[in-house]
Amino acid sequence: MRAAPHLAAPSDVDDLSALAAAVLADTANAPPPDLSQLVDGANPRRAASTVRRFASGVGTSALRFPAQATGEVPALGGGTTGRIPGGPAGLGTSGWRVAPSPSPGPSSSADDDAMPELFCPGAVRDNPALGKEVDERLLEWAEEVGIYPGNLDRLRAAGFGRLIMLAHPGTDDPDRLLAAAKCVVAEWAADDYYVDEVELGADPRIVGSRLAKLHAVVDPAQLPAKYAPQLDEYREAEPIATAFRSAMEHLARYTSAAQMGRFQHQMAILYVAWNQEADWHSNGRVPPVWEYLVQRHLNSYLPPMILIDVVSGYELSAHEFYHPRVRRAITLAGDANVLINDLYSGANESDTDFNLPSVLVAEEGLTRREAIKRTVEIHNELMHEFVAEAAALSVAGSPALRRFLAETWAWMGGSREWHATTRRYHEGGSE
Repeated sequence: MRAAPHLAAPSDVDDLSALAAAVLADTANAPPPDLSQLVDGANPRRAASTVRRFASGVGTSALRFPAQATGEVPALGGGTTGRIPGGPAGLGTSGWRVAPSPSPGPSSSADDDAMPELFCPGAVRDNPALGKEVDERLLEWAEEVGIYPGNLDRLRAAGFGRLIMLAHPGTDDPDRLLAAAKCVVAEWAADDYYVDEVELGADPRIVGSRLAKLHAVVDPAQLPAKYAPQLDEYREAEPIATAFRSAMEHLARYTSAAQMGRFQHQMAILYVAWNQEADWHSNGRVPPVWEYLVQRHLNSYLPPMILIDVVSGYELSAHEFYHPRVRRAITLAGDANVLINDLYSGANESDTDFNLPSVLVAEEGLTRREAIKRTVEIHNELMHEFVAEAAALSVAGSPALRRFLAETWAWMGGSREWHATTRRYHEGGSE
């Protein structure tokens, strides 16, 4: 795989919003949206060596899955194509191969001021009519449950139905897409109303209490009979709690118990992250870069991303989903993709909000432009590590895992396209 080329800096380097937009919107030389093209085993011996190399080290001695979970995996050699017999015929699964995914080397001194190109694919598909249908249904639901009262135009402009259409090309069923979109909007509303936006009622002093009660809806609390009606009253009276209850009822039409359980677990992790951010706000503290990255690891895009198989209509087994190496791969993807949000949303946030560029400026004394460049570099490092893990796991895992990894890659491409076009961050962007 060739090294990523560099983008020329815009003429007005002080226009940081334009700079971030240029970095994320230019997909002319983006990696292919089909992940199999990045794990192509043109050299089977080198491919096998690569898998062994990535499958070694601390905590990796057991990178094996039970035979009944993996299916038959042919040897990489002797003229075989490396295809998986009986594998899925869906998105990104037609040509799984394995090859090295080198990390980008250090730039030369001549390139030190160049803005690196984002290592992230573009969208696999863009179906505006389908996105609009999901958005219209989403707006009807938001009005029904009572979130964003008086701000439905803002919700329409964000185009969250379009985001889910772009991020889940494995289905064109609007009801499955709507189930995921409801969860995303409920999450975004909780972030807006509870954590980020003071004008909407966010208050860091009560974030913990609000999120604890909300999680009693996400992972339903079982109270004694005398007190259960009060929890029920809260579920009905608090619009964001109502939104989560309704969204998860819709999601339950398509999930197994294990898939719902993993979503509930990931939401608990997200709430921990929001409490951490509230601590920074309450104490007027700017976190060091490493601590901010820990928070972003917890507050990543995993809650919507782990619904990939739910939306597409299959199930990645709990055994594989929670395997340490699989967990590492998908968290790398979630961590990387949320940094795209950091790049785009910075220009739209208040001075008291946190994003990776602003934390880099505060701790390392970088200019804003240098901080954007460093954010892109960190994003790219995480993405290259994801591809390396996908190469190893594509040999060791099941056809369902290969599909899940391919659709994770596609999810990131759809997310990039949405961030590049949504009117939440851009005047005149797509709905």
